[in-house]
Amino acid sequence: MPKGQRILITGATGGLGRALVAMLREASDCVIGAHGAGQSYEAGDGLIPIRRSFEGDADCRAVVDEFAQRAGGIDALVVLSGSILYTGHWKDIGEAEWRREQAVNLDQPFFLARAAMERMTAQGGGGRILLTGTESAIHGGSPTSFPYAVAKRGTECMVQGLAREGAPHSILVNGLRFGFIESGFHQRWHNRSQAQMEERAALVPLKRGGHVDEAAALMIWLLSGWSSFMTGQMIPLTGGDWL
Repeated sequence: MPKGQRILITGATGGLGRALVAMLREASDCVIGAHGAGQSYEAGDGLIPIRRSFEGDADCRAVVDEFAQRAGGIDALVVLSGSILYTGHWKDIGEAEWRREQAVNLDQPFFLARAAMERMTAQGGGGRILLTGTESAIHGGSPTSFPYAVAKRGTECMVQGLAREGAPHSILVNGLRFGFIESGFHQRWHNRSQAQMEERAALVPLKRGGHVDEAAALMIWLLSGWSSFMTGQMIPLTGGDWL
């Protein structure tokens, strides 16, 4: 990891976010902006808590601006924020609920990424943007996560388009297409029981869910100099799911 890299992480209080923050603090000398609800972070030792909420474009830009001002710039953005707010069958979803799913899982990542790219371009030193997808999106999603999957399929287009725009400025944009990761996401948004989690893990060829540290390690590699010839890619982390 580049010394002093300034990294803003949205969704930093979820399972993936906590693992990434912990691994970054242990393994590198960087400045971390941790944004999220739930478990809070205290300032110090290179960590800047960002407690500002966001909904639309102006809010997302304000989150990026606050971190950049406090950190003296921004070198990387990792968007882990997202949710499944509607858990019924897609046949029954209302217009407002549909639009809310797209706002949280597609619109907000775009607004965050655009604001970060503008900052990075003005700085002139390049940068990294990581977005998150889901492997189920390229298989049509499930009846109860279809709106989420549609948004995440849109994220794949976003990664490619932003990567093309960022390349002349050495801004690399990539995404992670997660499979079944045991991050607490399924329990939080789908209220999955332990038995249901075990049943789902049994469908994975490796017969387990992914560990959050495995996901965090991949993200750190994408933030490091070792991935400097990679952009516009969606990298699967699935344990062989859907083979």
